[in-house]
Amino acid sequence: MTTEDLLATCWTTAGDAAPGRADERSPLSLRERAEAAADAGFKGFGLLYTDLVEAERGYGLAGIRSLFEDNGLTHIELELLTDWWADGPRRAASDAVRRDLLRAAEALGARTLKIGPDVTDGPWDPDVWAEEFAALAAQADGIGARLGIEFLPWSNIKTVHDGLRLVEAAGHPAGGLIIDAWHTERAGTPAAELAEVPGSRIVDVELDDADAQVIGTLFEDTVRRRRLCGEGTFDLPGIIGALRRAGWSGPWGVEILSDTHRTLPVREAADAAYRTAAALLG
Repeated sequence: MTTEDLLATCWTTAGDAAPGRADERSPLSLRERAEAAADAGFKGFGLLYTDLVEAERGYGLAGIRSLFEDNGLTHIELELLTDWWADGPRRAASDAVRRDLLRAAEALGARTLKIGPDVTDGPWDPDVWAEEFAALAAQADGIGARLGIEFLPWSNIKTVHDGLRLVEAAGHPAGGLIIDAWHTERAGTPAAELAEVPGSRIVDVELDDADAQVIGTLFEDTVRRRRLCGEGTFDLPGIIGALRRAGWSGPWGVEILSDTHRTLPVREAADAAYRTAAALLG
């Protein structure tokens, strides 16, 4: 087994919840999820904004922090901010979420704020995005966190190279990339190229696996058919080796999203996610 820390990303312990649903909230209590993650061996925990709102209502931010500390969950990741590049009503709604996430990240001592690209892949101005990203990275830095953008092969930021261009143009040291094995593999990026990413620009890494063939859209495939690490066709040893050469030493996120995973009791789901990823890292 590995001596490096692992982080259960938000969907790994969410139970019957998934991106793209009208209501993305987990049906499970934060206590159930945190205890399941900790007992499986995880040292980090990811929380989706909608679940953060529910948890704050139930425990207060001080209570959430205590819950994480009591369970030895020291690496905290909050997600997901979108429309941070927009204007008008979409930007107003995004800014309200931004304020909540920054406030919570500071109170919880979170290490990472995760943001997303434009999944409609509409026209965009790289200069505007770089400016907005830099401003947001400065805000994250101000509360002791880092800002990570997750590139998605169906979005306007499709590859690790696209993501790197954005964060380098923004130029803020607190800004960087969330590198998810699923997205690098589905974008056709060779594992070896990940070794060339500056270590300072890697904010978080997410491990998962999948079959060779995409079924349905990329979004459907990523939400419904991911596999546990080592149970699919991804070159995870190559990806892990390349990221280690780039300077990454953890915490390694594990993001398992599938129809199968969602049906499991949370303790069984967390244990399977931890065990399979730790075996590869070891």
